Amino acid sequence: MRAGRLVSIVLLLQAEGRLTSKQLAERLEVTERTILRDMDELSASGIPVYSERGAQGGWQLTEGYRTGLTGLHADELAALLVSSQDHPLRELGRQEALDAALMKLLAGANESARESAKAVRRKLHIDGASWHSSGAGRAGDGREQPPLLPILQEAVWEERAVRMCYDSDKEGGRAARIIRPLGLVVKRNVWYVVALNEEGEPRTFRISRMLDAEALPARFEPPGDFELAAYWESSLSDFKKRLPRYPARVRVQTALLRRLEGERYVSSVSVAAQSEREGWAEAEVLFETMESACGILLRYGSGIEALGPPELRGLIEDEIEAMRVLYWKGAE
Repeated sequence: MRAGRLVSIVLLLQAEGRLTSKQLAERLEVTERTILRDMDELSASGIPVYSERGAQGGWQLTEGYRTGLTGLHADELAALLVSSQDHPLRELGRQEALDAALMKLLAGANESARESAKAVRRKLHIDGASWHSSGAGRAGDGREQPPLLPILQEAVWEERAVRMCYDSDKEGGRAARIIRPLGLVVKRNVWYVVALNEEGEPRTFRISRMLDAEALPARFEPPGDFELAAYWESSLSDFKKRLPRYPARVRVQTALLRRLEGERYVSSVSVAAQSEREGWAEAEVLFETMESACGILLRYGSGIEALGPPELRGLIEDEIEAMRVLYWKGAE
């Protein structure tokens, strides 16, 4: 275990250039005191590692010290880095292994390839998670093919402003504006562009809702402290907090729990108790509205039962009765 950590320290320093004891401890999930002991051992083993004091200080390797990994092109390394963001690898428990492999690739690549790969990661984020952290993805999500994606992609890479016409619900229809695109995000096969608006504030736009787009000749300088992945996670968190909430209690077949968690309009599912019926559980569920809760629960048929609130159960009973009348008439 310790030998693997020592190798990781060397590769991290080779890939990043300079890191503090605190940064290394956070990355490797150990204490700063452990890092200091590891540095002593590395130095005693002949690894040219040294520390610089001050605000910009930290641990680093002597210039020119590198591993022998060669032959990886910049575009190949960039593709590997982008693919490492995909969520299914975490579900398979292989994300840590992939991260370690990529760290080795970064450490061994030349400076040009590393910078190119890091630039791709700064401007492209893949969010493969479901809309809710505890859930699985929705079955049957469609894959968007927005025709304006190539224009936005080129603008992001060349750091050019874009004049676009956007189908905006908030502004009552079409809205013409100029944006400065910072990066692209794809979530559940839907493409978004994160861009600075006219006021210089980062905003998220769904590319399929763009009616027209044109890259302008003018270039711009992206903010040096902007991190695409961090912004996306923060904006998603804010979005979910603003959603309406409708709590309900249900009795559900345990085999259907994961499917229920993955519903886009279900914020959370918490098992409250095991039911007396084998293979069933009682759960607290946060829907968005009573109407959306009714529609979702009806789709599960006899596999789920609404226990409360009473008005939700009453609405479902009314819908079932209306369906019974409809089908009974149709059978005459």
